Amino acid sequence: MAKNDLSKRDGFTSKFGIIAAATGSAIGLGNIWKFPYIAGENGGGAFIIIYLVFIILIGVPVMMSEFIIGRKAKQNVFGAFKQLTSHGFWKIIGIMGVLAAFLILSFYGTVASWTIEYLILAFKNSFSGKSADELATMFDTFSQGAIKPVIWQILFMALTAYIVIGGIKKGIEKYTKILMPMLLVIIIYLDITAITLKGGVEGFRFLFYPNFSLITSESIIDALGHAFFTLSLGMGVLITYASYFQKDTNITNTSISVAGADTIIALLAGLAIFPAVFAFNAEPAAGPGLVFMTLPNIFELMPGGYIFSILFFLLLAVAALTSSISIMEVVVAFVSEEKNISRKKATIFTAIAITITGILCTLSIGPLSHIKIAEYNIFDIFDILASNILLPLGGMLISIFIGWKMKKHIITDELSNYGTIQLKFVKLFIFLVRYLAPIAISFVFVHGLWDILIN
Repeated sequence: MAKNDLSKRDGFTSKFGIIAAATGSAIGLGNIWKFPYIAGENGGGAFIIIYLVFIILIGVPVMMSEFIIGRKAKQNVFGAFKQLTSHGFWKIIGIMGVLAAFLILSFYGTVASWTIEYLILAFKNSFSGKSADELATMFDTFSQGAIKPVIWQILFMALTAYIVIGGIKKGIEKYTKILMPMLLVIIIYLDITAITLKGGVEGFRFLFYPNFSLITSESIIDALGHAFFTLSLGMGVLITYASYFQKDTNITNTSISVAGADTIIALLAGLAIFPAVFAFNAEPAAGPGLVFMTLPNIFELMPGGYIFSILFFLLLAVAALTSSISIMEVVVAFVSEEKNISRKKATIFTAIAITITGILCTLSIGPLSHIKIAEYNIFDIFDILASNILLPLGGMLISIFIGWKMKKHIITDELSNYGTIQLKFVKLFIFLVRYLAPIAISFVFVHGLWDILIN
């Protein structure tokens, strides 16, 4: 492909393909174990109400902003800002997006390797007869190893690269249209099984009962932060995907559909986990401890637990894959278009580079755990740089760019598909991205920096 030759650029072929790909990017491992837990611990339904308000007022407008930039420019995240403005300052958003995607996929591959290992263990029925302590030891032994985690990480990155090499139509769209329905079917099956467990209603209550007495200032920041991070904002994924949109794609409806699907699947994932957790009186601890230590023990006690465990870890693997292909596409599009090389070469180069840094993240939990900066290992450093600094800073600058830099008629043209869609909310949209979104995201940014300093 000749550099900046837009006529030969790949693109999505259907509305469902766009929504499947964008939702697949948003739905990751954090949705499945983190969101349900923080919702339950921060007032259940009360937290969810606050979260939904932030999704509507912050998440959707910033997503629309990224879609506007991507479709207007028809370029990778760096090329988009290079094309839309002559001021060199704004190019920093593109650079941060590519860097954030690179860092995230590096440590994301580490966690993805855990899902592959546990899917295999589930098939082999390796959780059978294991106590909680033995399962904890099993996870620690594997995650701190130097061979198997690296092998599974390489395999996962190779599968991600294989899909991305196929391009948008024959790769990302083709496979996400298969993987996303598969993910939904698995979740629904797990939900039906979990909520029929005796005592499982307490898990439902944990997740949905509105307890406003548990809402604190920290709860509000958590809701705001998750509303921002869950939609893959600030890392260039949505700008990159929007660059492949058709001219008649309805940006507003697509943004609402993706945000809605992401939220629904996160809640359905909670329904698959927490009824089982409460039915067997387990501690609903967040993070890997719940997923890789507590749940395998619960599966052993459940009727049909063998099938449940296989499907659950397959769900995790699918969620990891749909996110990873979108993140890799950010870097591949940048390398291919800015360096004027083929998609295949760009993907191979990107996959190798990310795999190498990813292996360092994986080994930093075990053999390289002694390498630290201020008590943070390599995995933690990559996570902090991306999640606490690059993503919120990128999201804030994107909002400012749309709200203050981009001309109103361009925004109106993109949202209305050049007058073919009637608009009644442009002033409200500009107000949200000009004032509310930057201020709100700045709180997430400052909170993230504060967490680094106090820890």
